[in-house]
Amino acid sequence: MSMFCFQCQETAKGTGCEIKGVCGKKEEVAKLQDLLIYVSKGISQVVVKGNLEVASIPDVNHEMLKSLFITITNANFDEDAIEGQINKMIALRDELRKKVTSVTFGDAVSFEVSDRASMLSKATMVGVLATENEDIRSLREMITYGLKGMAAYTKHALNIGKENLEIYSFIYEALAATLDDSLSAGDLVTLTLKTGEYGVSAMALLDEANTSRYGNPEITSVDIGVRNNPGILISGHDLTDLEQLLEQTKGTGVDVYTHSEMLPAHYYPAFKNYDNFVGNYGGAWWQQITEFESFNGPILFTTNCIVPPKSDEIKDRTFTSGASGYPGCIHIEADKDGKKDFSSIIEMAKKCKAPVEIETGSIVGGFAHNQVFALADKVVDAVKTGAIKKFFVMAGCDGRMKSRKYYTEFANKLPKDTVILTAGCAKYRYNKLNLGDIGGIPRVLDAGQCNDSYSLALIALKLKEVFELDDINKLPIAFNIAWYEQKAVIVLLALLYLGVKNIHLGPTLPGFLSPNVAKILVETFGIAGIGEVEDDINLFMGM
Repeated sequence: MSMFCFQCQETAKGTGCEIKGVCGKKEEVAKLQDLLIYVSKGISQVVVKGNLEVASIPDVNHEMLKSLFITITNANFDEDAIEGQINKMIALRDELRKKVTSVTFGDAVSFEVSDRASMLSKATMVGVLATENEDIRSLREMITYGLKGMAAYTKHALNIGKENLEIYSFIYEALAATLDDSLSAGDLVTLTLKTGEYGVSAMALLDEANTSRYGNPEITSVDIGVRNNPGILISGHDLTDLEQLLEQTKGTGVDVYTHSEMLPAHYYPAFKNYDNFVGNYGGAWWQQITEFESFNGPILFTTNCIVPPKSDEIKDRTFTSGASGYPGCIHIEADKDGKKDFSSIIEMAKKCKAPVEIETGSIVGGFAHNQVFALADKVVDAVKTGAIKKFFVMAGCDGRMKSRKYYTEFANKLPKDTVILTAGCAKYRYNKLNLGDIGGIPRVLDAGQCNDSYSLALIALKLKEVFELDDINKLPIAFNIAWYEQKAVIVLLALLYLGVKNIHLGPTLPGFLSPNVAKILVETFGIAGIGEVEDDINLFMGM
């Protein structure tokens, strides 16, 4: 076995990638990511055992977020960048260690490496399988993956200038706990739910950051066709990168299109002031293999969701930023003030042909919590009169597996008196279907990016209050969620913390769940997989 990774839904055979990642990452990248997580755990041990105040170590806090973010599936394939981050984290670890005396630490705090070879050798010893007990391993990894998702959301909020020091404290606490062999499976189950609690805090922080900077999302029709100008395609999740790109492309004759998870940016009022912000191109992240070819212009990745480029021609016009990276692609760094120079992308775009039109029409979205609250009376009346029988939360991720056609079929076959609440790129399985409306309420209400699953939770809690219920599970809401990577893990843990039960998760249950841990989730929370579409619909409608 040259590597081992089972953190995403598409992991080989549902058990783990052992030669090369299905995502495309190579053995060397996988091992370096393992080592980066290990040194991050070492730093966390120093902070926790040394009782260091997180307010006093801002640089460490910020690099911790970046380190966790880099290891998310499809974020960074650049071994040089990961090696550089490992060296940076080891230097920070050693500086922190000097502040703490009379404390005994483990190997994660004391190990040394001198070059790439020694890093890879060390990584082999400290990866996922270093924890022999499969139940402890399963819980440690679930917590770690939740922290990766939490770090991503917290990093986006930080880019807008919003922080919550308690989130940093918890990240250190939880990572350090994954090194503590005295903790039982029961202790780790408790910590898993606590991870969900702080996941809610992280998503609330990002919601506050986005809405304070860009306004509350509002109902918006987004064009999916093209214009005749050259264009730049921006993918990922980081709105500050989009903001800077739009500012720098004003008056240049270059249009800006969103791709995949950047689609919801169109819902924010602030971005509607740019006349060259013209629409969305294509679908979910995995479709980039063909869509990038027809787009013709440069592509900017602001976060994860990179698929190894199909050709050198596409790689040559692919740029990365933030936690993302790919060998051979130009990476654009921010200066000390967070500013990024996108002039090289803009100049390339000017020399490119306009995008080839691959579809026409529009997508309607913008149904985050503030907008839905504005429609609350209309929604409540529709429920009380029976016009709306049930809401289906179909948030989460999309992916390449053919089995994900289930979600398109499920949406198509849902009774006409049901409404889909969605967030994340899972929506691309049904957001272009003509599912109609109920009394003017669209049957697909898109709240936004995956982190905007927080909006869906707020909507559910608001409905619980309006209907004066004592349990969120008594609402006419069913959860049929698709997952792919670690941000979906923190969303799931957040929902469990909020008390949501009977969540169906697909297209497969996580490979990192041991049989005993899966049993706990089933018996305690009613977690289940998916089955045949019509059987599942009948089950949900009868709940």
